Amino acid sequence: MDSIVPVAVVSVVVGSLIALAVFGNYFRKRKSEVESIAQPEAIQKASKPPQSTSKKSHSKPHSHAADKEANKRHHPLDLNTLKGHADSVTGLCFSSDGRSLATACADGVVRVFKLDDASSKSFKFMRINLPAGCHPTALAFSDDASSLVVASQTLLGSSLFMYGEEKAQETKQQAKLPLPEIKWERHKVHDKRAILTLVGTTATYGTADGSTIIASCSEGTDIILCHGKTGKILGNVDTNQLKNNMATISPNGRFLAAAAFTADVKVWEIVYSKDGSVKEVSKAMQLKGHKSAVTWLCFAPNSEQIITASKDGSIRIWNINVRYHLDEDPKTLKVFPIPLHDSSGTTLHYDHLSISPDGRMLAATHGSTLQWLSAETGQVLDTADRVHDGDITGIAWSPRAISMGCSESRDSKLLLTQDFVKFWIDGSHTLTQPENLLSLDGTRDKQALVLATSSVDKKSDLTDLGRLGKDDILDKLYILNGLNY
Repeated sequence: MDSIVPVAVVSVVVGSLIALAVFGNYFRKRKSEVESIAQPEAIQKASKPPQSTSKKSHSKPHSHAADKEANKRHHPLDLNTLKGHADSVTGLCFSSDGRSLATACADGVVRVFKLDDASSKSFKFMRINLPAGCHPTALAFSDDASSLVVASQTLLGSSLFMYGEEKAQETKQQAKLPLPEIKWERHKVHDKRAILTLVGTTATYGTADGSTIIASCSEGTDIILCHGKTGKILGNVDTNQLKNNMATISPNGRFLAAAAFTADVKVWEIVYSKDGSVKEVSKAMQLKGHKSAVTWLCFAPNSEQIITASKDGSIRIWNINVRYHLDEDPKTLKVFPIPLHDSSGTTLHYDHLSISPDGRMLAATHGSTLQWLSAETGQVLDTADRVHDGDITGIAWSPRAISMGCSESRDSKLLLTQDFVKFWIDGSHTLTQPENLLSLDGTRDKQALVLATSSVDKKSDLTDLGRLGKDDILDKLYILNGLNY
């Protein structure tokens, strides 16, 4: 019995030692694993404070100053900024005197900016709230700057509204002007199809009475003409080309032309009665020559040429001053290759095309790129890359020069984006009309032509143009020098 006790004690001691060894090895391994996991976390935590401190210490001054400098560096001739829009700009147009710029915004509001001085630090604008549920997509001035036709889209279809205001009496010139009222409205103009473009022009050809004719082009194949003042439907045509891209009217109100799905451009003549009213809209001619769909077109200021841009990579200038009644076909005057390529060298097509009021310069866009070309040679005068983070959706030239304050003479063009509006000015171009007017104090009042463009950029911040929040969307003004042509 006495011999058994020492053996038991030895067994317990040996077992305890073995157990301690096993558990000790386990806990050492566990501790090593925990340390190996904790070590990178500690490294990350140790490295984070300096970075966060750096951001906190530089965030405010860097974001404001750097973005402002980046905005200027995007194009060296950034001149001014217009505030006002709360959402994407979907359409724009100038009044006939070039002193008012109307914009349609996705927030359901139309704004009419007063451009008395394009170099001003702030711009007054009149706010027009559309009926509930209406989203403005396009607009066109009617008889004067106080009458505006607005195209809108609802769940029920497309509508047209004409807003007008009573002229203020001379005794109340300093009083607040009355807000515009709806003078006429047309609903389901193209059934449920949306309105792509809305164009207005003063009819001066032949026996026309000088009224404003409005052309509404749908995303389908139909185009409707209506009277700007009364809203009366004057005629409609069908392109029969699957879908429309756009339509426009010649400056004198004689021709209506449409770019659609096919390579041919159809042109109609608006025939006027002796009393000046529209008698009919008859098919006149077709422009045949492009090998692919025409994306955009515009009339020359004299209404005798049409400039077309196609997906075949070319720009064509057509003479439509022909005796089409005698089956004389329109003639191609010039063909220019589109001077815009992607990184692989593939020619890109233009989304929009517009010619300056003097007929000497073309403005064209692809995506967020804006180009200026000589209408005579097709030579690139200047290019602005990545003007916006989104695609440009529309462009329009001011019909007349706009005051730029008292300084040296320059010619300008305005760029309007969907989130903000930008202005572009050419300093070397000599206008065909007086641009250096003498003001009352004896100084020179600089005048400028303006080109406006709209964009689909909906980002809450901007890079090169200055990143802005959605509630602080701006219009930009740029000066573009050195366009010798």
